[in-house]
Amino acid sequence: MEKVLGLDLGSKTCGIAMSDALGMIAHGVETFRFEENQYKIAAKHVFEIVKENGIRTIVLGFPKHMNGDIGERAQISIEFKEMLEKMMDINVVLVDERLSTVVAENQLIFANVKRKKRKKVIDKMAAVTILQGYLDSH
Repeated sequence: MEKVLGLDLGSKTCGIAMSDALGMIAHGVETFRFEENQYKIAAKHVFEIVKENGIRTIVLGFPKHMNGDIGERAQISIEFKEMLEKMMDINVVLVDERLSTVVAENQLIFANVKRKKRKKVIDKMAAVTILQGYLDSH
C-alpha cells in the first residue's frame, strides 16, 4: 500500500490529512488557507504535498446535499478533482462527506477542545474523518 491524501475543500480553506505508509491510519496534516475561491492556489499546494510524499491517490470530500442532490459546493469539488488530475497523473476519488464536519466537531468537543481552537482545526479533522472512512472501506 502507499500513502493516501485526504482533502476537505472549502471556499477559503482546504483541510489536509494523510495516511500512514500502510494506508491504515489517517492523521491531520494542516488546514491550508487561501483567498476565497482561489482554488488554483489550493491545487498548487496539494501538488507540492503529493510530489514530496509520492502520493498516487487523493480522496476528496464530495459534499452532496442530505437528499443526495449535487449542489454548488459539490460541483466545485468535481471541478477541483479535474484540476488536480490535469496538473498531475493522479487518481482522485470523490467520497461522500455528508456529516464529516459534524463528526469532526463532535470528536473535538468530546476531547474538550475550546471553540476558538476547534475553528482552527475543524477542516483538518474533517479531512481525517473523510480519509479514515475511505481507508476503512478499502
